[in-house]
Amino acid sequence: MATKHEHQHHMVPLSVLLKREVSTERTIEKPDILHGQASQSKKGEDFTLFKTECQRIPGDGNSTFSVFGLFDGHNGSTAAIYTKENLLNNVVGAIPADLSRDEWLAALPRALVAGFVKTDKDLQDEARTSGTTVTFVIIDGYVVTVASVGDSRCILESSEGTIYSLSEDHRLECNEEERDRITASGGEVGRLNIVGGAQIGPLRCWPGGLCLSRSIGDMDVGEFIVPVPYVKQVKLSSAGGRLIISSDGVWDALSSETALNCCRGMPPDAAAEQIVKEALHSKGLRDDTTCIVVDILPMEKLTPSIPPPRKHGKGVFKAMFKKKSSSSSSHPQYTPPDLVEEMFEEGSAMLAERLDTEYPLCNMFKLFVCAVCQVDMKPREGISVHSGSTNLRKLHSWDGPFLCSSCQAKKEAMEGKSQSRDDRSNSRGSD
Repeated sequence: MATKHEHQHHMVPLSVLLKREVSTERTIEKPDILHGQASQSKKGEDFTLFKTECQRIPGDGNSTFSVFGLFDGHNGSTAAIYTKENLLNNVVGAIPADLSRDEWLAALPRALVAGFVKTDKDLQDEARTSGTTVTFVIIDGYVVTVASVGDSRCILESSEGTIYSLSEDHRLECNEEERDRITASGGEVGRLNIVGGAQIGPLRCWPGGLCLSRSIGDMDVGEFIVPVPYVKQVKLSSAGGRLIISSDGVWDALSSETALNCCRGMPPDAAAEQIVKEALHSKGLRDDTTCIVVDILPMEKLTPSIPPPRKHGKGVFKAMFKKKSSSSSSHPQYTPPDLVEEMFEEGSAMLAERLDTEYPLCNMFKLFVCAVCQVDMKPREGISVHSGSTNLRKLHSWDGPFLCSSCQAKKEAMEGKSQSRDDRSNSRGSD
């Protein structure tokens, strides 16, 4: 019979379990991340961000992740520069400390929403008319998380040659859902009127005349032009793939297939140069034209593979949290080597939906901290993000997460429930 002492001997201290968890994380395979950039300037309003040695756990070189950002400014460069300098800190600041890697990855989509909104909110004190599109990419191992507002794009070509879109265009011309959201919030959507009553050009939001429905900045247009990003998170196979992150100067000229085919087999720096060259050859230099190419490669492979050309499509996605049947658990199905798993996708502009969480993340965020700006709040001071919501899934207004009064006012303005901008211009320039 085991003695009490023997039972105590087999108990594992919490500190040891945590060390085991960290050591387990260190066995995760890390790919090589190679990147290149090219740009041709027309207005000088495109900016990029590269950080390849960020650390989830400070001081732990095995917890690194990479960040790539493209900021296509309009009506000046203030918003693009400010966002480049502050967005990453705002995103990381919205992620609780001491999470495991899987928890950290699961928390990223929510943190990206909070970081985008906080950056936009803080920018109100810096600029009134400047705005920027944002395509923000975080790579941790073979997991790629993309958050975007505006009309820059991020595409992925897997090692087998399938093309995936990891961003969503927020141009009013091509997004009916966004047009409906803006008109429901109090804005107007229409083309530019000229003498004689004729309408020309793309659809725009009035006041202001912006062609986009989402951006960071643009403080004089109306808060229904929201900074809430579309977020997509996927996991690549260990064969890796290639990302192309480009401003609309590229995508107005080239299709995804053309951009990938014109640089096939080239290293990232030469590939980015070639894509910009092809775009300029097709349309000329009408706008700032910027391209970032990122290769995610197995460590032993330092040059990108040359997959056969493939037609653009949604690809084969597999739900990460789909329940396995009893038969599949006993007889695992064959997994194709090129399978790309879709881990998360959401594009709603409603904060009540984007800041909400499901188990197991519901207990990972502090009760008395604003879910957007991270300011400390006293008990009963915070306002539930579901306050006034008709969402039947949340039956109680006291259910978190919570917002401070300032972020609650911004949330209501974005939903058309209040108008917090007094000085708006009906004749400003547009993207």
